[in-house]
Amino acid sequence: MKPVLIILAAGIGSRYGGIKQLDKIGPCGETIVDYSIFDAIRAGFQKVIFIIRESLEPDFKELFLEKLQDQIEIDYVFQELWMVPEGLMVPDERQKPWGTGHAVLMAEGKTDGPFAVINSDDFYGSGAYQTFADHYKNWTPACENDYCMIGYELENTLSDFGFVSRGICHSDEKSNLIDVVERVHIRRVDSGIAYKSDQDQFVRIPGSSVVSMNFWGFTPSFFKYLRTGFVTFLKHNIENNKAEFFIPSVVNDLVRSGKVKVKVCSCSEKWFGMTYKEDRTIVVQSIRDLIKRGIYPEKLWG
Repeated sequence: MKPVLIILAAGIGSRYGGIKQLDKIGPCGETIVDYSIFDAIRAGFQKVIFIIRESLEPDFKELFLEKLQDQIEIDYVFQELWMVPEGLMVPDERQKPWGTGHAVLMAEGKTDGPFAVINSDDFYGSGAYQTFADHYKNWTPACENDYCMIGYELENTLSDFGFVSRGICHSDEKSNLIDVVERVHIRRVDSGIAYKSDQDQFVRIPGSSVVSMNFWGFTPSFFKYLRTGFVTFLKHNIENNKAEFFIPSVVNDLVRSGKVKVKVCSCSEKWFGMTYKEDRTIVVQSIRDLIKRGIYPEKLWG
């Protein structure tokens, strides 16, 4: 069964200062999303599903649907604040999206096999998609609670223009995930890399630490867990305008309860993305370097 790619593209991009998932960074107007889909096609993915805000629909149709319709099956669904279980009211003051867990939940019923979840503004490298495809190549419905995560070395995921937040992964001797611990304000310091603790102090962390870049592998069973988890989340947080329903929190709960196993699949690719506006120059140059090395053609879809 060929996998499906779900792309989270409903974010606002407050630190970037614009709609970064639509920013054209390739030599022929390609976005990071174009390169993600190109890599997914090469790894054997059969379908891509965009999670977007309804206001972005015209832009996404213009940018992706026509040029990709002969390349891979395309679908999209909306993520909006009002999309909560019946009987619950969203506070008028709420502006932030409900988070990545809520976004994935919007795609329920769109796939009956393994699917990958990625961010639209992150470049993961072709090896990540192939690693995912290899993990699920012999998948059957009997393995409905077999999940995975593509893990990156922290050293390969930093921005030169400010701090980042990363999920630090802990796994057992069989590379099964134990938990993901969110660390904030991670940045390079004089003697290496450090994150800011709850006590507002910088704590050093090895550059070789495995982190989650929100490249997850799930099966359809994940949707029922999301559904249940989102209801519980809203009961406790619907009045908290900053609270978000994140994928790692759901995964941690499932792993700790023994309901699922999540294999941490190591990836040696160098991640890059557009957290800050200043990152754009590096992303453009990195793409050009990969084209020179023959990893990508000058024009992806031509």
